[in-house]
Amino acid sequence: MSSTRNSRSRLLTAAATVALAVFSLTACSDGTGVADEGKAARSSSEDAGAAAFSKSAAHAPVAKDSATAKKTVTCEGSRTKTVAAPLTRPVNHLLLTVTNTGSDTCYLYGYPAVRFGEAQSVPPVIEDSQPQAVVTLEPGQSGYASVNLSAADGSAGHGRTEKSLAVYFQGRSGEGSVGKGATPALPAEGVYIDDSLKVTYWQQSMDDAITW
Repeated sequence: MSSTRNSRSRLLTAAATVALAVFSLTACSDGTGVADEGKAARSSSEDAGAAAFSKSAAHAPVAKDSATAKKTVTCEGSRTKTVAAPLTRPVNHLLLTVTNTGSDTCYLYGYPAVRFGEAQSVPPVIEDSQPQAVVTLEPGQSGYASVNLSAADGSAGHGRTEKSLAVYFQGRSGEGSVGKGATPALPAEGVYIDDSLKVTYWQQSMDDAITW
């Protein structure tokens, strides 16, 4: 009986060993093994996640570049309105008011190049009137400059009355005019000018413009 049980035990052990060998061969017959089945599952999961991310990215809102959302340009005649108004104080002065009529912020560089009548040259600028920063006009805002028309004591020569005015705008380089000029109306009787004619730099406030 003992011999029979021992033989049966050996047969069962051998059968179990053969079964394990067959299972191992089956799992590895495709060169991937059991571990590869887990890898394939993870790969499918990763592919699905990537696809979902791609779809959500395609529908995500695109943020606007703040640098392009708001432009800054040079103030000139096509973007502004210019008004010329004689002042009683200081005497013999003309105030130029430039208002930004566009939708973008603009810069008033330098000083106005003004021409009265048929003048072939523009008057000089008062150097001491140069502001610390370039005048910046948001839409609807105004910048200012004053024109010293004539000497208060009548001492300057070549006095005359002019009835037309053209205003030109400088670019960032300060060399020559850019864009379109402006032709603000003068009083019907005109304005009196002489060789002391000069202008201020553009100013951010009216008070600064009429100081000179």
